[in-house]
Amino acid sequence: MGKYIALLLVLALSFSVALPAEASFCRHSNERVICILSIKRSAKNYWEYRAAVSVDGVKRPIEVYNCRQRVRVRKDGTAVPFQPNGAGELICSNLKK
Repeated sequence: MGKYIALLLVLALSFSVALPAEASFCRHSNERVICILSIKRSAKNYWEYRAAVSVDGVKRPIEVYNCRQRVRVRKDGTAVPFQPNGAGELICSNLKK
């Protein structure tokens, strides 16, 4: 019986590590809900993050958030300045440590 419990525990842990987390971090700000759905720090440029976020339940595609220049770069290459209390501010202020 103990072997089965150990096997189930190992399987449960392996699946929990392998599956990505959804909405790992959310913040309520100025009547808006901003959630970081997935995030990955650049190995080459440590001040950049590739992140998928949702703002008020609307998902955005993965974009590059440049914390040095305070812009997010869309898939088409256009740079958009961070909005006050927006997703870029949330990503850069909470993850810079």
